[in-house]
Amino acid sequence: MVREFRYRGYTLEELQAMPADKLLAILPSRQRRSLTRGLSEEKHKLIEEIKTAKSSKNSIKTHIRDLIILPYMVGLTINVHNGKDFTPVEIKPEMIGHYLGEYAMTNKRVVHGAPGVGASRSSLYVPLK
Repeated sequence: MVREFRYRGYTLEELQAMPADKLLAILPSRQRRSLTRGLSEEKHKLIEEIKTAKSSKNSIKTHIRDLIILPYMVGLTINVHNGKDFTPVEIKPEMIGHYLGEYAMTNKRVVHGAPGVGASRSSLYVPLK
């Protein structure tokens, strides 16, 4: 049996129909503070682009990593810049209240290769195990 998604006791449909002031009351304090202090011009433009893309299915690219994911964004794929390229982030209901940048990692795992030219003779030894 599939569990129904709930965010602090509310279903996704209830969250999407909820007025902004009531939604702010159930968000964590850091996100609530960020939203009550106001949004920058770039964030306003991105939000308008998201609202229009919801109906037209256009791809959205952004450098804004500190935008809080809200219920009306669920279902979209937003390409978030990670410092090198754009990482597609498909927004799911479980992501509500988090930041966009949390899902586009800025560093990747370091995999070291064999010693290069100019390495000392002792560093050439690689155990067989």
